[in-house]
Amino acid sequence: MNRSGFPNLFSPITIGNLTLRNRIVSTGHETHLNDKGRIGDRMIAYHEARARGGAGLIITEVALVHPSAIFVADPIRVDTDECIPGYRQLAEVVHSHGSGLIAQLFHPGREMLASEDGTAPVSYSASSTPNERFHVMPRPMPLEMISEVISSYGDAARRMRKAGLDGVEIVASHGYLPAQFLNPQVNRREDAYGGSLENRTRFIRDTAADIRSKAGEDFVIGLRLSGDERSHEGLEQSDVLEACAMIAADGVLDYFSVVAGSSATLAGSVHIAPPMFEEVGYTAPLGQAIGARTGLTTIVTGRINQPQDAEKIIASGQADLCGMTRAMICDPDMANKAQSGREDDIRACIGCNQACIGHFHDGYPISCIQNPVSGRELYFGTPALATSKRRVLVAGGGPGGMKAAAVAAERGHEVALFERSAQLGGQTRLAQLLPHRAEFGGIITNLTREMELAGVNIRKGVEVTEASITDYAPDTVLVATGATPRWPEFEGRDDAHVVDAWQVLQGGVNVGKSVVVADWRADWIGIGIAELLAQNGHSVRLAVNGYMAGQSIQMYVRDASIGRLHGLGVETLPFMRLFGADEDSVYLQHIMNNEAVICDGVDTLVLCQGHTPLNTVEDLVRKLGLEHHLIGDCVAPRTAEEAVLEGLRAGLAV
Repeated sequence: MNRSGFPNLFSPITIGNLTLRNRIVSTGHETHLNDKGRIGDRMIAYHEARARGGAGLIITEVALVHPSAIFVADPIRVDTDECIPGYRQLAEVVHSHGSGLIAQLFHPGREMLASEDGTAPVSYSASSTPNERFHVMPRPMPLEMISEVISSYGDAARRMRKAGLDGVEIVASHGYLPAQFLNPQVNRREDAYGGSLENRTRFIRDTAADIRSKAGEDFVIGLRLSGDERSHEGLEQSDVLEACAMIAADGVLDYFSVVAGSSATLAGSVHIAPPMFEEVGYTAPLGQAIGARTGLTTIVTGRINQPQDAEKIIASGQADLCGMTRAMICDPDMANKAQSGREDDIRACIGCNQACIGHFHDGYPISCIQNPVSGRELYFGTPALATSKRRVLVAGGGPGGMKAAAVAAERGHEVALFERSAQLGGQTRLAQLLPHRAEFGGIITNLTREMELAGVNIRKGVEVTEASITDYAPDTVLVATGATPRWPEFEGRDDAHVVDAWQVLQGGVNVGKSVVVADWRADWIGIGIAELLAQNGHSVRLAVNGYMAGQSIQMYVRDASIGRLHGLGVETLPFMRLFGADEDSVYLQHIMNNEAVICDGVDTLVLCQGHTPLNTVEDLVRKLGLEHHLIGDCVAPRTAEEAVLEGLRAGLAV
């Protein structure tokens, strides 16, 4: 029953012969949960959680249709019948929960990363037009190969139908092979697949026709494409609209799935998983234009993380369905919660990209910094109730402590969280103050709600001391006391004007006009402090102990940040370690050859030198001989992701 205030979002819709219960889509996204190129138990459990959570449609990640399409190690392949059993099992599970299931069919063309053994493969495209981002020079596809690849799409669709899926989606988004044929700046052919718009759309139209002939009239066929590739030499909106009109006129496609960006450039790739600095639903106008031009059903995806935003997009006619993929990575039950009027209980995605696409880029299964169960469904499953109720004290109200408290209380324990400050959130309260990071504070809102629902006794402004421990008399203590800024020893530390990042964000210090930011971790703190100060009129030099600013953070977040720093005139000095300082200079040392680098005319040195664990509560509970578990930065300073994961594990361990 729909008790929500989202009548459009939770209205059924029919695409071809497929009727969906609502307009919420988990769009295709790579998970690294496959099993040697096949769908196995991990991926099935992952998608089942979203189907059980109420998604109307689930679209599986890209699957390679042809041997020439290899682009990462261990991709999913649908070029032989060996793929059918895994997809059939997935379809049975997803359908049992009432969701539709569509598979993405994929060929990257020149967007190659590596072959299965790590060597560079020969990549094929419409023409020998180089790829800027991956520095690939492709080989033009001969006509006979084009025919073979087109046929491989149809063969793959036939396998998906045999497996019991509802349809397939041709991936022409983000500058992949079908878009390379569309783009006149990439496609320089002079045969039937190049030149005129009719010829440049031929690859997609022939592919769709081959799928239709092999999979049947009652099988859904969609096309995913970028409404604007947001890249130099990329497809612009006007190009895409003309192409969509011609493709739709064939009457073969059932829907368009609209995104933005291109994998071919660093600037365009940011839109593959747009970070929190992009506006909510910014791709919706692109979908609206395509829908109006073609009359076909449209799905739009791009920073639609809340049901309120999806409802507005659908109600305004900008799209028929909304891709809410990261929203359901963060909270698989998002749809059910919204439909039952529990939108305040939704764990909202903050668009940080750290554990979802960030994990994928690092070669690990995706997850979520707020919801570590994502991608680990088989490992964690549903937390079991405690066999005996215990009295639990959680020391520290940062993300790790909050998660530990919520999980322990959900399992039936009596839990009190002690936070010495007047506010919850720990370092998250500071992170949200950096430019373009305000949404990061959503972690605090979400975890606070989790604790409230679980019945945690939250005590703010309470120090954990021997007296407070004795007064509460816990059976176990979960220690999540965090860390403080690290001030390394260096010559002149006591003479120069030196402050740390926390002091800058808290506003308790004056910062001079000319600043050097000494960034040891090469993470979001140094890059964010540099941007913040430059925005406020300071002259900033960012000295990074690494090969680039933001080296340790997800590439889309980092690359966009580097672009903003350049625009603000920030001078970035890579490969630098902090050596010393005096009243008007900062002394650096190149980390590769130890040569001195001197920054003169410096008013203030800002330290972004990592953190030092706070272990006083740990020492206290050890002295008292209490059972305890350590969580997050008080163990070893890292990120919110590790703190929340360790909080989950601690809550399950008591």
